[in-house]
Amino acid sequence: MSRMPVFNSPLLLGFDHLERMLDRASRASVEGYPPYNIEQIGENGLRITLAVAGFSMDALGVTIEDNQLIIRGKQDDCSSERLFIHRGIATRQFQRAFVLAEGIEVIGATMDGGLLNVDLERITPEPEIRTINIKDEGRGKSSAKRIDVEPH
Repeated sequence: MSRMPVFNSPLLLGFDHLERMLDRASRASVEGYPPYNIEQIGENGLRITLAVAGFSMDALGVTIEDNQLIIRGKQDDCSSERLFIHRGIATRQFQRAFVLAEGIEVIGATMDGGLLNVDLERITPEPEIRTINIKDEGRGKSSAKRIDVEPH
């Protein structure tokens, strides 16, 4: 199935990067391997869980590229050593990409019973308070005065 170029209008110049991102997102949503869950853990915490049965920790990679969390899996082909009567556990390589919003940090990744858990946290920045010196131009003096205002 081919997509109609959305940004093909001469009035929409410079949006080719956005169109490429949409293409990547639509291709990634079609592929369903490996399956994953996204859950909220705590007030500011998220967890992405991927079902990666059959993959060792050495065969998995978790990286951050720009604002994307990319999880890759690639297994060594050991099928020549083993003779399968039935092969139902997928061993194909995969790549899953998740776009991270600003303020989302990857805390860590753990492997538990064939599930890869990647923990994320929304960092809430502390408000920065600065004191500005007010100069008295008539007297040539300066004084720093802090006035605390209650936030709404």
